[in-house]
Amino acid sequence: MRLGLALGYWGRGPNADHLSLAQDAERLGYHSVWTAESWGSDVFTPLTWIAARTSRIMLGTAVAQMAARSPTTTAMHALTLDHLSGGRVMLGLGLSGPQVVEGWYGRPFPKSPLTATREYVDVVRQVLRREAPVELAGRFHAHPYRGPDATGLGKPLKPITHPLRPDLPVLLGAEGPKNVAQTTRIADGWLPLYWAPSRPEVYGPSLTDLPEGFLVAPMAQVRVCDDVAEGLLPVKVMLGFYIGGMGHAARNFHADLMARMGYEEEARRIQHLFLSGRREEAVLAVPDAFADEISLVGPRERIAERLESWRKGPVTDLLALSPDPHTLRVLAELNS
Repeated sequence: MRLGLALGYWGRGPNADHLSLAQDAERLGYHSVWTAESWGSDVFTPLTWIAARTSRIMLGTAVAQMAARSPTTTAMHALTLDHLSGGRVMLGLGLSGPQVVEGWYGRPFPKSPLTATREYVDVVRQVLRREAPVELAGRFHAHPYRGPDATGLGKPLKPITHPLRPDLPVLLGAEGPKNVAQTTRIADGWLPLYWAPSRPEVYGPSLTDLPEGFLVAPMAQVRVCDDVAEGLLPVKVMLGFYIGGMGHAARNFHADLMARMGYEEEARRIQHLFLSGRREEAVLAVPDAFADEISLVGPRERIAERLESWRKGPVTDLLALSPDPHTLRVLAELNS
């Protein structure tokens, strides 16, 4: 199992520690570093900044939001950075949810998310292969565009720039069982948001016969500390926000996933508290047991013991959300 460093997206402004953390991770032998985006900082610019100041570590997006860019634009970003970094890009894509897609990006959330995702990946693959001009008679991502307001002058094109790697890895962030099943068919890897080593059945039979070389790269908050309850608090803060506020009361993919993992009543309570403005109570309502099973928190010995369960399953890459150089070093030592 390889290690990756997940930096997430910026909050109020740039995090001054992100570059040094990425450089530390490279020195410690981490395989990859990953950035994210939501409705603030974008995913590619910080990754380019890190690429210029590192030399070996792979550079991943977890995730680049599909609604933020057309698939050809995303492919342009990926192939450009892949050239500049010497072939280090891993392209992670995610659909996001209606709240973000329609509220921030000003686009309709697709009525058929699986089809929209499949078309998006198809176009990205066509650009990266550069075997022929990009053509797709798609419902959501038609190339050329031939909608009712089209001029009719669009023509199929292929990129001027020759991609460095036609097989640049494409991974998908997917949560629902059908989405995960499709991911194993059309992508090179999967980026689970919440992964509990003891509950692989949550994602159904999709993981029982994975293609050879398929990547499973979940994120997990990691923290070496003496007090487990204290160490779990940042995990609960994150869960309170995602379960409670990252979506609508009637449609929240994160809350639905928590429910499928055996915490349906707790998920709905967190949503109710958060949406009622009682955010601190929402955080406290996150069960320690749930926060604990999707993270690695506690003394070194406890993390070492729990790390074994992560290695036994299908996980190929553990993406550590940890702003602590000491924790990164301990994790590297335990995984060596």
